[in-house]
Amino acid sequence: MPIYNIAFYSIIFFLFGVLLASFDLNLIIITLIAVLSAILFFVVYLRIKNNYFKEIAFLSLAIIIGAAYYIFWDKGQNKNINILYEKKINFSGIIIDYPEKGEAQKLIIQLQKPLSGKILVNLKSYPEFDYGDLVSFEAVIKKPETGKYADYLAKDLIYGIANFPKTELIAKNQASPIKSFLFKIRKNVAANFQKVLSFEQAAFLAGITIGERAEFSKDFKESLNKSGTTHLVALSGYNITIIVITILPFFSYFLRRNFAFLATIIAVLAFVLMTGAEASVVRAAIMTGIILLAQQVGRLYSVRNAVAAAAFLMVLQNPKILSFDLGFQLSFAALLGIVYLAPMIGKFLKIKEESGFLGWRENFLNTASAQFAVLPLLAINFGGFSIISLISNVLILGFIPLTMIFGFLIGFFGFIFMPLAIILGWFSGLLLSYEIFIIKLFGKIPLLTFKFGILGAIIYYLIIFVFIIFIELKSQK
Repeated sequence: MPIYNIAFYSIIFFLFGVLLASFDLNLIIITLIAVLSAILFFVVYLRIKNNYFKEIAFLSLAIIIGAAYYIFWDKGQNKNINILYEKKINFSGIIIDYPEKGEAQKLIIQLQKPLSGKILVNLKSYPEFDYGDLVSFEAVIKKPETGKYADYLAKDLIYGIANFPKTELIAKNQASPIKSFLFKIRKNVAANFQKVLSFEQAAFLAGITIGERAEFSKDFKESLNKSGTTHLVALSGYNITIIVITILPFFSYFLRRNFAFLATIIAVLAFVLMTGAEASVVRAAIMTGIILLAQQVGRLYSVRNAVAAAAFLMVLQNPKILSFDLGFQLSFAALLGIVYLAPMIGKFLKIKEESGFLGWRENFLNTASAQFAVLPLLAINFGGFSIISLISNVLILGFIPLTMIFGFLIGFFGFIFMPLAIILGWFSGLLLSYEIFIIKLFGKIPLLTFKFGILGAIIYYLIIFVFIIFIELKSQK
């Protein structure tokens, strides 16, 4: 077996072991699963005498390594936590992430001695606090209840919640000056949008470019949810994937391949900076950069291994993201859909290989395939799925990258030359008006919502897998 296949299957089995351990399965049970898998592959080898399956049988034991890594990593993190629960106490902490503001404030706090660890603090809208503030609190810290929300918090190593405590600002600028600078840019970019666009347009543009949702009205949030477009303003690797896969053919239409590649990388960097270089977005940008590089050299199998290598490195850094980080899951699912599903949809629908004007054919295929690939994840995490969301997303997603480019430019020129930002705001306003119109239109259509469970998601992805194999075999005849 070639070394690139050994690396790929080792990583896949390692990740599967991490996944099993994240479901709190005992290491002994996981070891049994790994051994049974190895025996199964070895039996296949004995029957068909193909050394390929003998090697896979041995590599499947990497499941044990992945599970052990997750278990020991988790225990190591828990050693650094010292939180006093269910008792009213005075404590202090530093705000270490961009505060989520809206009807209330959500602050991620790094506790100061004698306590240690991270907690989530929910506060009223005012007084406002900023990244890097050192704040004292009087509150009861509670353990997150078990379930999806607790897993979501644990993914970010947050093991406590304090609701509406008494607060007092002790000092400012106590965290990273670099992140503080980036978050100020993020705040000022949102202000630049408000100077050249209507309130609703500026709010939506801030949502899709920098993940800022504080200015969304209750009705607009409901329209996003009903139209199946909430993920557009959920800051994640999925945003980066859609940006890259749509912008690249757009730039390629006007520029040489190498310059288009460079322009796309610059766009990704702009997105990372505008969002404050949050860890999840940085990881996704690195992963997408690897995929872009693999595509640049034109090797399909390099794309497969690049996806596996990126996932491996990200899971090594934090194994909880595999099961509990929706942005991670959306990003990888969208990429895999674009790499493997898009060509098959093109063959099935007999779409010409030419990209078309401004790459519209490629954009359509990439948008549709990414949406099909992430559909169960969106349904599971956003309460269900309706066929309406496929239509609304296809109508909108093709315009999102261009809208984001205008957003980057408005954000930039808003600092140095406002007249140009105003002109760009007029063009982006046309796109934003259309996108908001579609969101509100589909948000008013009452349709039956289909629920997706884990079993349903597995069946769905098996159908996609069979579809890809069927079309591939048919095309080889």
